Amino acid sequence: MPTNLPAEARAKWLKYLEARTPEEKLAALQEFFSAIPKHKGTENLRAWVRRKISELKEEVEEKRLRRSGGGISFFIEKEGAAQVVMLGMTQVGKSSLLRLLTNAKPEVSNVPFTTKKPVPGMMRYEDIYFQVVEAPALVEGSADGAIWWGTRVLGLARNADVLMLVIDLSNDPLRQVNVLIKELKTAGIYLKKPRGKVLVRKSKAIHGAKVVLCGKLIDCTIDDVRRLLEVSRMYGIEVRIYGEVTLEDVEKAIYETVTYKPCLVVLNKADLVSRDFTIKVVNSIKDILPDAEVAVTSAKVRKGLNDIPGKVFKLADIIRVYTKEPNSPKPSPEPLILKRGSTVEDAVRRVREEFVKYFKYARIWGPSAKYPGERVGLNHVLEDGDVIEVRTTIKGI
Repeated sequence: MPTNLPAEARAKWLKYLEARTPEEKLAALQEFFSAIPKHKGTENLRAWVRRKISELKEEVEEKRLRRSGGGISFFIEKEGAAQVVMLGMTQVGKSSLLRLLTNAKPEVSNVPFTTKKPVPGMMRYEDIYFQVVEAPALVEGSADGAIWWGTRVLGLARNADVLMLVIDLSNDPLRQVNVLIKELKTAGIYLKKPRGKVLVRKSKAIHGAKVVLCGKLIDCTIDDVRRLLEVSRMYGIEVRIYGEVTLEDVEKAIYETVTYKPCLVVLNKADLVSRDFTIKVVNSIKDILPDAEVAVTSAKVRKGLNDIPGKVFKLADIIRVYTKEPNSPKPSPEPLILKRGSTVEDAVRRVREEFVKYFKYARIWGPSAKYPGERVGLNHVLEDGDVIEVRTTIKGI
């Protein structure tokens, strides 16, 4: 396992984490790869690094082509409350669904592989928007280079907040699901929810390493996690632990070798199959992907589309928190988007990092408050729909 990495390799990994541009990351990762010893315990790490180097090489080349005015760009800057990447094989109806769900106008054609580059659009859910990105079609063997854009599409998937697997109900749907699962797994992207999760956040405001336990450590203690961070020379970061987590899970989160993505399976073209067949497929998918949400749709007759935004919101695992100025009668109309389980401290940092230093208390209105205007501290856990008013020692705030 990576815990056996020599100090030289760990130092080079830190250099990769600190890199900002694709060029810097590529150079640092190549150095890191050369320092990883070859043995069974590092096989998965070496495989992941090779794939990441390949993705970065493509990103650097893509950047060069964009500057020169040529080539196809696969980089999509995130917008909205979360980014949803739409994956599927060719001719499953991704473009038609994107047109109906968002403001995007992708080309819709009966010609296979019409979509050659990612197409983004914005999908509304109540008072927020999700960015939905249609990716070019995947095929069996995409992760191993069977199609030139395969690794780039899987790179998009790794960067996404939620994955939307679009499946053609009329064309062996379970085979499509299994092919997509296999390609994602080969790229280190898992759709089965782990027992717990580890979030690693870098911040200049954190000195040393901070471990926040919001769940349970199975085979170690907080001190063991701190020692792992020290050995790995991980400073200026916060590690937040949810659910049941092992020391290996923490290590995998640090080295980014595997990642879990929440998934919505959209069974499209429901107008072409019977209701009984659809029910059978839905039940099978729930057996294969017990943590996924399933939506049954037909782009042709516009069926089932209204269910999708709400399911995405649930999968994104986010909450909306509205800020309110002291003595102001109304909160801001645009919410802060935070991960579920976030605290007042997380909200304060989002508003302005330095406010944590001068924090006195906050008042809360909404689901997490025992009563309207409850006075709480930094550790208070927020819920969706809360309104927060922050008081600091700074005069007038």
